[in-house]
Amino acid sequence: QVQLVESGGGLVQAGGSLRLSCAASGRAFSSYVWVWFRQAPGKGREFVAAISWSGDGTDYADSVKGRFTISRGNATNTVYLQMNKLKPEDAAVYYCNVGPRTSTMRIPRTYGSWGQGTQVTVSS
Repeated sequence: QVQLVESGGGLVQAGGSLRLSCAASGRAFSSYVWVWFRQAPGKGREFVAAISWSGDGTDYADSVKGRFTISRGNATNTVYLQMNKLKPEDAAVYYCNVGPRTSTMRIPRTYGSWGQGTQVTVSS
C-alpha cells in the first residue's frame, strides 16, 4: 500500500501561481503513472494531470492544459504540479496518486488509497 502526502496548497488570487508537491512511499515505483486529481465541493474526483514513471510523457485535462505542468523531482518518489494562471474554477482539494498503467489512469477507482489532499483556494 502506498502512502501519499500532498502539500503546497493555499490561497491565491486569480491569475496567480501555486506549486503542489507529492511524496509517496510504501511500494516499489516502476511501471507506474503519477497523477493529480482534484475534487471541488459537490463534484466527483476529476483527473488533472499525469506523468509516466520515467518522466518522458505527460497528459493533462483540457481544462488545465497550457496552465499546469506536472513534473518529477530529483527524488524518484516526488512529483510536482506547477499551477499558473489560476482561475476560481481551479479551487479544489488536490490529490496525487500512482497507478499501474496509462489505460486506466483517469479513473479514480483505479487507485486503492488516497492521501488527505491539499486545499487550493482561488479568490477572484
